[in-house]
Amino acid sequence: MDIKIRRPTGGDATELHRFFRTVISDTYRKEGIGDQVDDLEDEIKTKEAYLAKDLESNGRDRYFLVADTGERIVGSIEIGPASSLIRECTDGELSGLLEVGTVFVHPEFQQKGIGNLLLASIFGVLKDRGINECCLDSGYRSAQQIWKKKFGVPDYVLKDYWGIGFDHMIWKIEV
Repeated sequence: MDIKIRRPTGGDATELHRFFRTVISDTYRKEGIGDQVDDLEDEIKTKEAYLAKDLESNGRDRYFLVADTGERIVGSIEIGPASSLIRECTDGELSGLLEVGTVFVHPEFQQKGIGNLLLASIFGVLKDRGINECCLDSGYRSAQQIWKKKFGVPDYVLKDYWGIGFDHMIWKIEV
């Protein structure tokens, strides 16, 4: 499969909005929380706002990369300031770090190495900027398993943060 990692353009916004809705809806369904429609919509709106910040600031406020097959966008990743959740739940310890987020791969393209390709690409951007550590968080159990394999035990575990059995995990990562 020929995947190109590139910066998004304004012309990608509509496709990326559909992409976010597809991936987030699929994730909520797989996590067993598909009935939490308000939270799902908030998550989609947040990702759309992050994309808008990237496009408006030309990557200064948020910085996205997308995985493109030439026919459609099948993955995304971004960096930006650590979220309020990360800042608050770590008592400000990770406040100065950039957060890697919006690591999404279309359901039809998962487990094909696209996530790893996106992660390596965004780490390259961080290295080019002279940044050697960042943070990443997740409340999705399926993603947490991936991040544990890749980055080890999380630095912070917020037990039952999203409800019983739904922890939130935060990693501080050396790039």
